[in-house]
Amino acid sequence: MEPQLVGPGPYRATRLWNEIIEHFRAGMPLRKHRCRFKSYEHCFKASEAVDCLHELLGSNQNFGPEVTRNQTVKLLKKFLKNHVIEDIKGRWGKEDFQDDGHLYRFPPSSPLKSYPKKPSCGNQVIKFPDWNEPKAGVSREHIPVKAVAMNSEMWYKRHSIAIGEVPACKLVFRRELTQANIEEIWKSQTLSRLQKILGLDSLNEVLDVKIVNSKHILQNAYNVNKQGIVILEDKSKELPHWILSAMKCLANWPSCSDLKQPTYSGFERDVFKTIVDYFGQMKEPLLTFHFFDVFVSVLGLLQKHSKAIEALQISCLLLPPENRKRLQLLVRMMARISLNKDLPPLSESVRTRTLMVQAFSHCILCSKDEMDLDELLAAKLVSFLMDNYQEILSVPTTLKSSIEEHVLNLQRVQIKYAGADTDATFPQSFCHQISTDEFEYQRATGSQEPLAALLEEIAMNKEISVKDKKKKLKQFQKSYPEVYRVRFPTPETEAVLFPEKTKQKPPILRWALKKPFQPFHRTRSFRM
Repeated sequence: MEPQLVGPGPYRATRLWNEIIEHFRAGMPLRKHRCRFKSYEHCFKASEAVDCLHELLGSNQNFGPEVTRNQTVKLLKKFLKNHVIEDIKGRWGKEDFQDDGHLYRFPPSSPLKSYPKKPSCGNQVIKFPDWNEPKAGVSREHIPVKAVAMNSEMWYKRHSIAIGEVPACKLVFRRELTQANIEEIWKSQTLSRLQKILGLDSLNEVLDVKIVNSKHILQNAYNVNKQGIVILEDKSKELPHWILSAMKCLANWPSCSDLKQPTYSGFERDVFKTIVDYFGQMKEPLLTFHFFDVFVSVLGLLQKHSKAIEALQISCLLLPPENRKRLQLLVRMMARISLNKDLPPLSESVRTRTLMVQAFSHCILCSKDEMDLDELLAAKLVSFLMDNYQEILSVPTTLKSSIEEHVLNLQRVQIKYAGADTDATFPQSFCHQISTDEFEYQRATGSQEPLAALLEEIAMNKEISVKDKKKKLKQFQKSYPEVYRVRFPTPETEAVLFPEKTKQKPPILRWALKKPFQPFHRTRSFRM
């Protein structure tokens, strides 16, 4: 059975737990073993279980080859505690599993975890806030609409562009957006984009959207320095100066600017232990308990690199500013230490990169209620953060520009043409369902009646000149030939509007013919 990538969604940690157990039970070789002069069937040694599970996790794309043997032993301890395995005497419930020759077996009952039941959220689309929407409680079946009936003057205004005239217009100023309106736009658009990337029907499956603070999003997006690090408004929430100095010392080793050069061997290890102890005593991880399921869901996108980057960018934008700043500084330090070849080894048995992941994973990501895969999931996320921290911990430019454009569009002045929206106050009417035949009849006749009235008004208007009337009728005929054909079926009916006038020839000026012939006289203008 091939392990498959577990994508984003609710209860991803539980799904991963069940998948690992199924693959472990299917792939763990069982055979006969002897212990203290007694034979046991269908069992395995502890060291054999470590070998098998370590290989399984390393080849599983949900975890990867960076899983250590020590992490595998810790997971088997949780297996023993949760009765996924038991010793050959049937004992379980304690985390006393060791990488040795003790014998273990699988219990006959299924150890899979059940999924918590939550009410279905349905397909939820996060919309931009619309402050003109009707209040809650108004039935959609009784939405007030403007009456369809209009007089010929209204229709003349509305169709004046079609018949060749540009109507009068006026500027319509939008209502000024408050800071609260802008914050809500940022929150709704940010969450909508995150939901789309994760491919979820509703973010409520992995996040309580009411907890998301819109002020945090704006501060993380705009209050940053040249390096993209958040600038905190509340200076009391900054990291202590001595911790910042220690982090800079290891990140810039051996060019320590804030501290003098070490005078004893092992100085760098003491500084590292100080940093680990400080972050280890925090009551809540930097990614917070509330966003645990969100970040675990993002882990399902790691195979799609660009999507994972954008999802983490947006998710980190939701963090409290002080958490985001600490995460930026910590992950940057971890990445620099891992790549610094001039820094002496901080551990004799563990590689520097592995040490960074093991030391800080728990303070970056963990759940409020201890889960069995916290350490493996956190290690996977932290490794990805270290490799891509410059992109992930920067402000997503595409999201920022789209929201700014939307806000500007809401604040722009609009041009309103006369007749586009009737200024008259209409009585309220309500929508009701009609039959198909009635709909077809209204579609055919509803628009023709006011057009016919407009045509009749043009034809009978005696205040406009004949030239203008012919021009308007010609334009109307071009725009609405069917309506025009009903009113003027033949050229004769059209000619009635323009009666021909009898033309009288002017009298011949006889006196001009009787005038004697005058010879041509040269004038001075023709002289050379």
